[in-house]
Amino acid sequence: MLRGIGFNMGPLPDHLKVAVASGKGGTGKTTVAVSLALSAAATGRRVQYLDCDVEAPNGHIFLKPLVGRTLPVTVSLPQVNRERCNGCGFCAEVCEYNAIAVVKGEVLIFPELCRSCGACRLFCPQKAISEGSRSVGTIEMGRTESGVAFMRGLLDIGQVATPAVIAAVKEAAGDADISLLDCPPGVSCPVIEAVKDADVVILVTEPTPFGLHDLILAVEMTRALHLPFGVIINRYGTDHNETKTYCLREGIPLLATIPDDWRIAQAYAEGKSIFETLPEYGEVFPAAWRHTIALREAATL
Repeated sequence: MLRGIGFNMGPLPDHLKVAVASGKGGTGKTTVAVSLALSAAATGRRVQYLDCDVEAPNGHIFLKPLVGRTLPVTVSLPQVNRERCNGCGFCAEVCEYNAIAVVKGEVLIFPELCRSCGACRLFCPQKAISEGSRSVGTIEMGRTESGVAFMRGLLDIGQVATPAVIAAVKEAAGDADISLLDCPPGVSCPVIEAVKDADVVILVTEPTPFGLHDLILAVEMTRALHLPFGVIINRYGTDHNETKTYCLREGIPLLATIPDDWRIAQAYAEGKSIFETLPEYGEVFPAAWRHTIALREAATL
């Protein structure tokens, strides 16, 4: 196992928070995030890995943490006092998400549609609505043999409150030199919740037409959030070269390329990381860290 001897990440800002995202699934986002975490930990940094892909977290397959603590994740849900309620229907009028209906004076609440905004409680003329709660997921916390603090969110089956679970994972995170957020794929609300307060965003893509299409969407999202970012191209070396050309044309920093090597796929299938199993690629990730730290420093100038 590589322990980082001779690797140099460069000087590290205090409490660096890096989000690893992708425009589409299957690009190797978790593969990259895990090896980045291990390479940073091998240099003695205090590293925490936050698996924010709460609908399908799989970082634990590679990091193999010992989970020592589990926390529930709840969101607020309106509770109606039937004695005070007069069935006026004003709560249904102010609900932007159609989570409340009033039928023959009876208030019906649909938890799956509720976004816990509190408008119904705030504007109820009779003060008949109070704040209750419902469970939407759990958080698991532990540590790996390599010293990486591990945390992942798990969305309950049938729930749609993905951003709430991601926010809970970030809120429960401890203190570390480096926080690595393994984000959901795509560019929708869960991704924005995961990346919005990151110091740097790493976008992982693949050199395919689909990969480029969704990378462009991810770039537009990250630019709209005014976050510094760079790109790592996974499975590099295939015939589709437009992805690298796009990055060069747009002035997007290319942090690293990971070759299209069947041994990487084999290691993945066995639940092993690139950093630990393929020493010849060991310098790829410290080099990516140096570029990432440079991006952060440039953004603070």
